[in-house]
Amino acid sequence: MSLLSSRLWRWRWQAWRCAEAVPATDCIGARFLQLPLLALDLELTGLNPKEDEIVSIGAVPIEAGRIQCGQAFYQLVKATASVGHSATIHGIVDGQLEQALTLSGALERLWPLLEGKILVCHNAELDLAFLSRALKECGVSDAPLLAVDTLELEQRRLLRQGKPLAAGDLTLAACRDRHGLPYYQGHDALVDALACAELLLAQAGAMGGNPGLGELLGP
Repeated sequence: MSLLSSRLWRWRWQAWRCAEAVPATDCIGARFLQLPLLALDLELTGLNPKEDEIVSIGAVPIEAGRIQCGQAFYQLVKATASVGHSATIHGIVDGQLEQALTLSGALERLWPLLEGKILVCHNAELDLAFLSRALKECGVSDAPLLAVDTLELEQRRLLRQGKPLAAGDLTLAACRDRHGLPYYQGHDALVDALACAELLLAQAGAMGGNPGLGELLGP
């Protein structure tokens, strides 16, 4: 990345952090239907954010409790090394990434959707670790990332009900099935982002339809 681009990234993130629109702390008292949300999923070459890479990004906004499919985002990301055996999971092979955008280019395309949003992810810790590292590589070391984790939300719901948890009970597909949502073929970033968005809407409905952000984030 050029020095000019690096400065531009830092300026834009600083503008976001200082903007009146959505400092995350000001949203804690807000309710679901008022939250600026973006369901996000990343397909990866592995689970280690220090060594592995993002190969695709999928995202879809949620506004006033409605999924904005017309604003959906999908982008393949050029890896610096072979995707290796991870292709058996996400189905993306090296040849598909030859003309893909660099990580910096992909994040710049994502920016108009990402700016000022609270993310929605299934297993948010993993996605945030990779996204934070990616942003740091673009010269951003203090990105204000906040995410509602549909996996943790479902786990808390089941534990409150006194239900035992077995292996596989908290996968995206299993969580969706408990809420009566249809099965989607997984490990496509955009499909998984949409699936996560639908799951959050179902979870919010089970919490009365308009829970507060504090309830969604949990203890």
